[in-house]
Parts: sequence; structure tokens; C-alpha cells
Amino acid sequence: MKNVSLLSEFVLLGLSSDPEIQIMLFVLFLVIYLLTLVGNLVMILIIMVDPHLHTPMYFFLGHLSFLDLSFSSITVPKMLQNFLSQKKSISVWGCITQSFFFTLTGGTEACLLSAMAYDRYAAICHPLVYRVVMNRPFCMAIVSTAWAVAFLISLLNCLFIRKLHFCHSNIIRHFSCELPPLFPLSCTDPTVNKILLAGSCAFLGLLTLSLILFSYSRIISAILNIRSSKGQGKAFSTCSSHLTVVLLFYGTTFFRYLSPTSGSVLERVVSIQYSVITSLLNPLIYSLKNQEVKAALQRMLRQPQHVLG
Repeated sequence: MKNVSLLSEFVLLGLSSDPEIQIMLFVLFLVIYLLTLVGNLVMILIIMVDPHLHTPMYFFLGHLSFLDLSFSSITVPKMLQNFLSQKKSISVWGCITQSFFFTLTGGTEACLLSAMAYDRYAAICHPLVYRVVMNRPFCMAIVSTAWAVAFLISLLNCLFIRKLHFCHSNIIRHFSCELPPLFPLSCTDPTVNKILLAGSCAFLGLLTLSLILFSYSRIISAILNIRSSKGQGKAFSTCSSHLTVVLLFYGTTFFRYLSPTSGSVLERVVSIQYSVITSLLNPLIYSLKNQEVKAALQRMLRQPQHVLG
């Protein structure tokens, strides 16, 4: 290692090297990012100010909106900067820091989605004791545990990344510093890091997906036992938004992290889906498919009119 020059920065290849396409991408992702900020901030505001939404389901949804806002803010601002910059570089420490927060928010979101599935299971299958079981201290404990588990996983992976020496090509064939694209750039053996990352993803995936599958298997069974079609429709409507979000998040994440890293355009497109597009779609899915959210939004919009009147 004495004769090896270690890298101090990486170059993010991004989505395109064509200057004209980069300008178009800048405008596109700027609009997406602004809509993501507005959508998630509005969702958080509605849940905070409307007493009708002070329930466990919307408590979790408010935290999901905060995670989506954070998830997008970790990668998109740097990507926007690189679209307009000739030097698309990021320091090694900056890259590791970005990967830490990316893993932290992604892991927390996976845990939170499983908690939301359990919440729907408790509401539909055990409605009489729902408020007793899903009390506020228990919900706070669930969210705290989600952050703690994701923090430990993220910290462990990033501590082992620090042990790698980067001295090969400094070009990352991606638009952000996710962990898999960093491994091929190391001149020390990253096998331990790959095993650790795979083990972390497997542990988190099995833990959260098992709870989601258990919850929805019981939910579907309970819905089928409801005799009235109106009751079945109402029960399913409370779960359809969450199920759509779960499929979007887990489908793309599993495809990305279970397939070998190749630096292909497809990998970057899939990463955009779960790190950028999902954060934009989540508040839209919950607001368009949820009557309570739409009613709360209407009440909030009418309040200024009452004040002016």
C-alpha cells in the first residue's frame, strides 16, 4: 500500500453526459423535488393541525412523510448541483456520510411500513381493543425502535466502509453514493462489506416483510369474512394506499439490492424509483385514495376563508 495513491474524492457519473439533456434533467428533477417537498410538508401539516387525524394510522403516516422528505433531500440536491457543474465530484467523507443517511432513512422507512401494516391488522382484526393496543406510548416506541435498528445497521456498514482503501478509478457509475457502487472502487478486498450489506438487507427485509405478510394475510381473511360488500370495500380502502406504497418501495429496492452491481442505466433508473419517485408518489397516493385526508385538507383550506369572513 505504500506505493498506492489513495483517492480523496469521487466523481458521480450521473444520468447523462450530454449538456442539453442535463439541463432538461435539472428542470425535471427540480420540479419533482419541489413537488415532493410541498406534498410531504402539506401532509405533515394536515396531520398536525387536524384533530380528526390524531390517530395511530396518521401518526405513522406523518413520520412516513418526514422520511420521504428526508430520503429525497439526501440525494436530489447534490444531483441537481451536478447537473449544472462541470466537476461532478464529492469527497470520500461526503460520500460515506451520504450513504450513511441514505441507509438510515431507507431502513427506517422499511421498518415503519411494517409497523403501519401491523396497525391496519390491529384496526381491522381487533377493532374493540385497537385504541388500547395501539396507544401513543406504544406507537412512539415503535417509531423509536425503527430509527434505532436502522441507525445501527447504517452505522455498522459505514464503519466497515471506512476500512476500505479507495485507489482504483474514482468514477461512481451512479447519481448518488449508495453502498454497492463503492465496492468495485476499493483496492482492498470488500468481501466482508458485501456480506455485511447482504446480511443487513436480508435481516431487515425478512423482519419487516414477515410482519407485513402476516398482517395482510390476516387482514384479507378478515375482509373476506365481512358479509356486506360495503363493509368489505371500506375495510379494503383503508389498506389499499399502504399496500400500494409497500409494493413500490419493496419491489424496486429488492430488485436493486438483490441483483449484482453492474453500473447499468437500469440500476440508476430503479434507484430513482425508490429514492426519488416514491417520495413524490406517497403523499399523492394517501391524499387521493384516502377520504379522511381529503376531508381534512378541505377543512384546512376552509379555515382561512372563515377567518377572512
